[in-house]
Amino acid sequence: MSDEKIYLEGHIDVPVERREAVAEALPQHIELTHAEPGCMFFEVVPSQDIEGRYLVSEIFSDQAAFDAHQQRIKSSHWFTVTQGIPRDYSIRKGE
Repeated sequence: MSDEKIYLEGHIDVPVERREAVAEALPQHIELTHAEPGCMFFEVVPSQDIEGRYLVSEIFSDQAAFDAHQQRIKSSHWFTVTQGIPRDYSIRKGE
């Protein structure tokens, strides 16, 4: 069904030499994402257990909203700052 919510969970491991730039870019990334149509929940927080790891949790209202988010970030400062940094995400659909 096209009206199923999209859930993304995972993390991004930021190398020490890029942590300052990522931390500076993160507030704007969060603000812009929260303003997107269909963004129901979006959180990126530092891990309490692993230095340099940010835990990511997202919920979008449907596939179209998630796809629009993915498209928007490709031209964002966040994309530039985090390009090439390893990510480990799982994406699922559900209610």
